Amino acid sequence: PYTFNPAPFIANKKSIQQGYVTSEPFAVQKAGGFVPNQFLLADYGWDTYATTVEVMQDTIDKRPEVVQCFVDGSAKGWYNYLYGDNKAANDMIKKDNPDMTDEQIAFSIEQLKKFGVVDSGDTEKLGIGAMTDARIQSFYDKMVKAKVAQPGIDIKKAYTLAFINKGVGLELKK
Repeated sequence: PYTFNPAPFIANKKSIQQGYVTSEPFAVQKAGGFVPNQFLLADYGWDTYATTVEVMQDTIDKRPEVVQCFVDGSAKGWYNYLYGDNKAANDMIKKDNPDMTDEQIAFSIEQLKKFGVVDSGDTEKLGIGAMTDARIQSFYDKMVKAKVAQPGIDIKKAYTLAFINKGVGLELKK
């Protein structure tokens, strides 16, 4: 189980620990003095999206411009944070989380880039926030195979790609 504490992992060299590539390896390096092996689920076929934006259908129908503005602003924000001047954002992060250090933030950004957590694959052409029908279908098919989801569901009723895949913010990547 995930305990938010690397001590059991550090104490037992034969153990494993789940975690976030942007956080736990840093904690292990600091507390344990070694670089842990890292295995990303994405490298073993887990191809679902980690973060999505959920919006009420009524909002999409009545205020699509607000949804588009939010999606575009989020993409541009990520580009500016990863590739631009992120000092103001980092200052806000540290203000809200006094335990956060510049060193941890720098490590996290480095890991986000190194492992393509936010910007890789489809996002390189379609922009941050990109999603595809094929990838969504792939995840659904895996869940059906694992008997977690029922077969025959029209999954396209559950999402829209109308607000993404437009390359918004690509020009901000440096």
